[in-house]
Amino acid sequence: MHRFFIPPQWIDQDKVVIKGEQVHQIRNVLRMTRGDCILVLDSSGWQYEVELRYVDRQQVQGVVLERSLSLSEPRTEITLYQALLKGEKFEFILQKGTELGIASFVPMVCERCVAGLAKDVGDKKLNRWQRIIAEAAEQSRRGKLPLLKPVLPFDRACQSATGFSLLAWEGEQALGLRAALRAQMTRDTSSVNLFIGPEGGFSPAEVEFARARGVLPITLGSRVLRAETAGLVAATAVLYECGDLDPA
Repeated sequence: MHRFFIPPQWIDQDKVVIKGEQVHQIRNVLRMTRGDCILVLDSSGWQYEVELRYVDRQQVQGVVLERSLSLSEPRTEITLYQALLKGEKFEFILQKGTELGIASFVPMVCERCVAGLAKDVGDKKLNRWQRIIAEAAEQSRRGKLPLLKPVLPFDRACQSATGFSLLAWEGEQALGLRAALRAQMTRDTSSVNLFIGPEGGFSPAEVEFARARGVLPITLGSRVLRAETAGLVAATAVLYECGDLDPA
């Protein structure tokens, strides 16, 4: 059954009205008509089986047949603080991170980011990023849309992070991700913040700034991972260690 994330206000008790680009997808791409069924989600964790009753070029109307909780969201909420990257690498992270189960993305401007990247993040690019997240969430059967936060400079990103926070740094030689997680498990791993640097990595000054604010530097092993790989590897390892890759 095809899945669509829609604003909560489009659901009024047992009636659903869908507008905008999704009308084109339902009517023209999928060629769905009266009597067909879809799943709609309002990003609250609930999903609704909807039978279509009216389809035209402007809107799609339907009635809710069943309301149920989505069971596809990880118990561990991961926020990925990812430095801006060149080309389409950041979009790759948004797509694959959404498929993995990352709950929030925070784009960062770091010392070694390519100059001008932050200026390129306008409304057009943000809208594209939101579409990438939505499409990946629908394809991977997510129960909630991951949040895309505003772009932040590194220092403000560190100050905004609350709870258990880890920073992947090739300069760290002693503490690994698994050891850090297992030490924290005696307290709370319901949410984890992961900080991943740009192509050139974090500077020593940035690492010390983060450490002073409670962000723990860790190593991801003896191999140096690319900036677009490190966050996905770290998120997968966190979900595995916390049991979120086991059967529901």
